[in-house]
Amino acid sequence: MGYQLPSLALLRTFEAAARHLSFKHAAAEVCVTPAAVSQQIKALEDQLGVPLFHRHVRALELTEHGATLLPGVRDAFERLVKAVDQTRRVAPGPLTVTAPPSFASHWLLPRLPQFGATHPDIDLRLSSTSDTVDRKGEAAVLGKLHPARKEIAILYGKGHYPGYVVVPIFTPDYVPVCTPALQCAAALKTPADLAGQVLIHDDTLSEDGRDMHSRSGWAEWLRRAGASNIDSRRGPHFSNAALTLEAAQAGQGVALAPRPLIESRVAEGKLVIPFNIHLPSPSTYYLVMHEAMTHQPAVEAFQRWLLGEASAPDSTPRQPASR
Repeated sequence: MGYQLPSLALLRTFEAAARHLSFKHAAAEVCVTPAAVSQQIKALEDQLGVPLFHRHVRALELTEHGATLLPGVRDAFERLVKAVDQTRRVAPGPLTVTAPPSFASHWLLPRLPQFGATHPDIDLRLSSTSDTVDRKGEAAVLGKLHPARKEIAILYGKGHYPGYVVVPIFTPDYVPVCTPALQCAAALKTPADLAGQVLIHDDTLSEDGRDMHSRSGWAEWLRRAGASNIDSRRGPHFSNAALTLEAAQAGQGVALAPRPLIESRVAEGKLVIPFNIHLPSPSTYYLVMHEAMTHQPAVEAFQRWLLGEASAPDSTPRQPASR
């Protein structure tokens, strides 16, 4: 049977552009320039004889024809990806998990030996990048997740990622941390004692993730602690929690840190929590993936294990059982 269809490349570009409603984001996903995406969409429209998008100055909108075409194209690609993935199960490739640097190094990495002992047949690859931190509702790593490969991501953000399956992991509370030596030397007994201490800032706690003076985490924590007369702006600023924790563990000052990420270090005596006053996080950690990935056995196993670790009463890393 002959099929009178446009090329799969044109249809794939259309599906990506329709899902993101952005030629720029579609270009990042299909690894071409935005101009090339525009040209491919125009070629598809010429072949079909109808317009698929309304091109506004700062927005893209599906036409009636585009909205009619999209569900069928999306369903066809999902079926195609699922069929290809089922075929690949005979010789499965690695499962790649991309996560924020702080989450990867301080929470996930210490737990991976337990996952490996439980699932020795799964070839897990872990990578970290700041692209997994949601900036104003966007996470750049999403455009790099290929639907035909076993690639999933852990994002720190607001959770609104249209076109992807989004699973909450946990929302961390932030607490002050420092070394035991600094706590002893500074005689930190009440929040007011922070007046003479270096405050280490994690800029992901600011309202928009860019302006380090816009309602910083320390300003809000000091207000909750009843010590708002302390200058919350002083001290070094770091772009993520991983650097903030390293500075705190090096004895450079007192930092606000996500509690789940520091509990193992507290248990080891490397860090202490001088004041048990919590600051709710403005964001949540999410497991995010293409719909086609949800039926992969390796992804299903990793998701079950990940959520089990996140909900465990004792959230410090568990040792793998001896075999």
